[in-house]
Amino acid sequence: MGPRRFGCLPGLLGIILALLWISEVTKPTPLHVEAFDPRTPRRPMPQWSDESFVIEERAEAPADSMGTTFAVDREGAWLTAEHVTHGCTRVGIEQGGFARPVSRLVESREADAALVRGGVASDHALPLSDQMPPPGSVGYHMGFPAGEPTLVISELIGAARARRSAGEETQPVLAWAEHARIPMGDGTLSGISGGPVFAEDGHVVGVNSAATDRRGRILTTAPDAMMRLVVASRAVSDRPVAYPFLDIGDARARFESWLAQGVIRRIFCDVDDGPERLTAGRPKG
Repeated sequence: MGPRRFGCLPGLLGIILALLWISEVTKPTPLHVEAFDPRTPRRPMPQWSDESFVIEERAEAPADSMGTTFAVDREGAWLTAEHVTHGCTRVGIEQGGFARPVSRLVESREADAALVRGGVASDHALPLSDQMPPPGSVGYHMGFPAGEPTLVISELIGAARARRSAGEETQPVLAWAEHARIPMGDGTLSGISGGPVFAEDGHVVGVNSAATDRRGRILTTAPDAMMRLVVASRAVSDRPVAYPFLDIGDARARFESWLAQGVIRRIFCDVDDGPERLTAGRPKG
């Protein structure tokens, strides 16, 4: 099957939210960014199928933006999408109406995933798995499209490859067919990038990466690529227990609980390295 051109989530909406960066921090700790690339020395990644996708190229210059992140360790380790954090001067996780600056990023060069550390702890963490669910499985995507908490229900099509621009190598992804949303709607999914996608057994099996409104497809990072980043970061020691989802109602109730507990939050990118100011974020997911 030939490549399918994807509309990338970044840059689809205008400015929707403004948050004040923490005022007591006059000189924030510089953001330390590391790159993790398990393909060194570079070697072809295994071709899982003949399905491939082309994702709209990055904007020429990073812009203030917003995405989704979720806790994977109670000591302050969070997963999100690499394109949400890439090129940011500062990154902040929402806490108490503010964007709490973080100090460290580990960005994958294998997949659209980044691990964020420092700044925000969590009382709970989500269970991860490196196992791909069988095609036809139900997926539960959680995040903040257009800045609003939304649960998307999908069906797994299978493994595929995705390329963000002509000069970049392909990345392993899972492709899902969207079936429903809670609350109902048919708007853009911009802003859901970085949020978790759950398999029916209750494990997170990827990070939301891109979507197309026209075809109703969602791409997420491959679970094994996500786990290689987590292991390489050495920041995750929690091993939460996963409980299978009973049905959509159960998934909705858990999502609402995780939102209340702060396990799934909005994450903000600030490209301005000047003094503290109001930071406007447009969805980047």
